[in-house]
Amino acid sequence: MAITAKEAQQVYKQADCLYNARQVEAALDRMAAEITRRLGSSDPLVMCILRGGMIPAGMLIPRLDFPLQIDYVHATRYAGGTRGGEIQWLVTPSSSLAGRTVLLIDDILDEGRTLAAIIESCKAAGAKEIYSAVLVNKLHDRKNSMSADFCGLDVEDRYVFGYGMDYKGYLRNARGIYAVKEDA
Repeated sequence: MAITAKEAQQVYKQADCLYNARQVEAALDRMAAEITRRLGSSDPLVMCILRGGMIPAGMLIPRLDFPLQIDYVHATRYAGGTRGGEIQWLVTPSSSLAGRTVLLIDDILDEGRTLAAIIESCKAAGAKEIYSAVLVNKLHDRKNSMSADFCGLDVEDRYVFGYGMDYKGYLRNARGIYAVKEDA
């Protein structure tokens, strides 16, 4: 269901701020330190999962003070909506994953289906080690044992937007993590 920018602005005004920009930046700093300790000497291929992972990756990668290479993959279950469907593969990585340590960066770990499918694809492509980093981990019991190796912030089981996560195609650029009011 498409909405207008005016409707998105109204959702933004009514939303609950779960984490402000300062709190998100602190989480990114912490994640970068953890990733550096664990992967700093592994010559990793860092892959952004588009679209949502674009902003967290763009903010996290400059905080990683070690040699790395960058690529991306574009797989989605949401396609602008608020409910996930089947995974759509739009772009696969152009780099060889054979024998590589791969770090996947995404915006949110909700049910984990997209991330699990990308991890399986990386394994099939011959990646030696695969790690995942998500800015936000949604707290609920629908993950089927899926977890991220590096996580910035936990959120309750509500529809959230900001720092890469969208509301019907809008609000990825919100400087904070917001939860949509239940009646929106």
